[in-house]
Amino acid sequence: MRRTRFDDWPCPIARTTDLIGDWWTPIIMREAFGGRRRFDDFQAALGVPRAVLTSRLNRLVDEGMLTRVPYEERPVRHEYRLTDKGREFWGVLAAMWRWGDDWLFEDGNPVMLVDRVTGEEIRPVVVDERTGEPLDVRRVRLRTRPSHATP
Repeated sequence: MRRTRFDDWPCPIARTTDLIGDWWTPIIMREAFGGRRRFDDFQAALGVPRAVLTSRLNRLVDEGMLTRVPYEERPVRHEYRLTDKGREFWGVLAAMWRWGDDWLFEDGNPVMLVDRVTGEEIRPVVVDERTGEPLDVRRVRLRTRPSHATP
């Protein structure tokens, strides 16, 4: 079955889904945020088939989420490091974490996010950058930006 592409749709959710909408990409990014950098470490931690991991890592490099940096010359081996664009993706994963934590564990999530300094649990929430207030879907609507409106 051929996959529908969303990379040119006029919607940030569609374009993001095009990039991360397979089973492995968000999990690979989670591992990168956790400090994994090397192919064999990703593969061992996730059990993902090598061909699939190669494909996903290449796409993440091509999209500027990760950068490939050599760490060994013979044979040539690379590490995958988060770029600025990749680090900005953390907010997406944090929102997914919170939703999954709230709705997908009947007996509670056995893993938690903690502050590296205090060790206290972190509970992500999506807020409006302008006001700092949590987003409420009942107060949000979509509209076309004036600069993109058709005459």
